[in-house]
Amino acid sequence: MTKTNDGRIIYRVVQHDGGWAYKVGDVFSETFRDHDSARNAALAAANEHRLGGRDAEIEYQDASGKWRTEHEPGGDRPDTAVEG
Repeated sequence: MTKTNDGRIIYRVVQHDGGWAYKVGDVFSETFRDHDSARNAALAAANEHRLGGRDAEIEYQDASGKWRTEHEPGGDRPDTAVEG
C-alpha cells in the first residue's frame, strides 16, 4: 500500500473502465457508473480503513492482477484522505 510522505493513504477517484473507480496506489476498486458513486465508495472505504478495533485479514488485487492477503493489526490504522 502506498503512503504519502506524511504517512497518509490516499484514495483517488479516477476514470476507469468506462466509468469511475477509486484507486489506492496501483490498485483499482470496482467500476462505478458515475463520479459521485465512486467518491462515496472511496469515502466509505477510507473511513473504514481508519477504524481501529479487531485484527483483520485484508484481501486485495495487486497491480499484476494477483490476489493477496495481509494481516492488519486492529490498533495500527493510518490516516486516510480522498482526492478527486
